[in-house]
Amino acid sequence: MNDSRNNASGKPFKKRNYKPIIIALSVILIGAIGVLSGMNGVEDFDAFDVTILPLMNAIFNSFTFLFLVGALIAILRGNVKVHQRFIYAAFVMTSLFLVTYVSFHYLAPSTPYGGEGFMAGFYYFILITHIILAAAIVPLALTSVARAWNMENERHKKIARWTMPIWLYVSFTGVLVYILISPYYS
Repeated sequence: MNDSRNNASGKPFKKRNYKPIIIALSVILIGAIGVLSGMNGVEDFDAFDVTILPLMNAIFNSFTFLFLVGALIAILRGNVKVHQRFIYAAFVMTSLFLVTYVSFHYLAPSTPYGGEGFMAGFYYFILITHIILAAAIVPLALTSVARAWNMENERHKKIARWTMPIWLYVSFTGVLVYILISPYYS
């Protein structure tokens, strides 16, 4: 589909259909994480202490959160270029998070939460909302960036109004989940 707009070199801009790749990536990522959640980890893995991986997850989520805040501030100030750079940095951090998350859940058994009472309820509320919204953020973030790449600015703004707060919540609660469960890693 051609658009009447021109790119930076003056040539006609051609929109791309990112929908198939967004669907494929979403299904693969969410499916892989779903499968891993049912696994018990590799037996007798001792090449390194795998409990370092959740700490790395929390670090990557922290940077994702900070980069998203930077992206939000930049776009509110009208600085699209800085906004884009922060968003790309957030995607890099999220990708690194996914690598360490999948590695940990492949290599280690699931860690049960050991708290009780209010803290257990709080932990499970945060965990469940984090998991549900983390699954939702995959297609939302990919669709947001695809609309930006296609210069569909109004459609990008519409979905980004949902994507940004959800992605901020997911990255923040990822750190919170780590803080709450880290005392129970063996």
